[in-house]
Amino acid sequence: MLNDKVALVTGAGSGIGKQIALKYAAAGAKVIVSDIADKGALAVVDEIKANGGDAFFIKADTSKPEENEALVAQTLQQYGALHITCNNAGIGGPLAHVGDYPVDGWEKVIAINLSGVFYGMRYQIPAILKSGGGSIINMASILGQVGTKNSAAYVAAKHGVVGLTKTAALEYAQQNIRINSVGPGYIETPLVKDNLDQAAYDALTGLHPIGRLGQPEEVAELVLWLSSDKASFVTGSYYNVDGGYLAQ
Repeated sequence: MLNDKVALVTGAGSGIGKQIALKYAAAGAKVIVSDIADKGALAVVDEIKANGGDAFFIKADTSKPEENEALVAQTLQQYGALHITCNNAGIGGPLAHVGDYPVDGWEKVIAINLSGVFYGMRYQIPAILKSGGGSIINMASILGQVGTKNSAAYVAAKHGVVGLTKTAALEYAQQNIRINSVGPGYIETPLVKDNLDQAAYDALTGLHPIGRLGQPEEVAELVLWLSSDKASFVTGSYYNVDGGYLAQ
């Protein structure tokens, strides 16, 4: 499905990003596995190689424009092209009402979850154009469509990602770059499993009409489809994968 393609995934050392990287590799792509954490990302590279795939780790902090620029440059140095990117890196941030929200927390969440997506596309798009076109998927959230209490920075950033994605998609629609966003519901990642007691976990589960949390692989399947030529007429769209959360 992705033979002869070069794909880049940020936040690829665990959770959803890890599964996206694994699926890209299984579909035939050469994969740049990027994260700020070496250990998890290198383990993903090893897993891809053990399964016969081709992958390479590049450390990058997506909140810094110069590191996004270097990430793309190193990708081109390693594989000579760039066709697919998934801007997945993100954080949850502090929990507080707007009137009490820590300013440094706001700045960090916006820097990673929104500015990081812009910085990524800023340097990815010229490389993808030179490579003949491709696909960009930006990781939003169900909270890119609705609000929730105590997460002002996260909600604002994810709404911003959806709007930024639409704008970029319109700008490059006639230059063979498709750009879409994905909105997961609450997904059973280590971040969720390791930080919630049973009561909180059950409460989160109850928010989803399907009766459970999502799995990272389920989000990755959608990202894989959007990245491939099977989605050749899809751009500027927001796709939720949320067990019915937004249907309520």
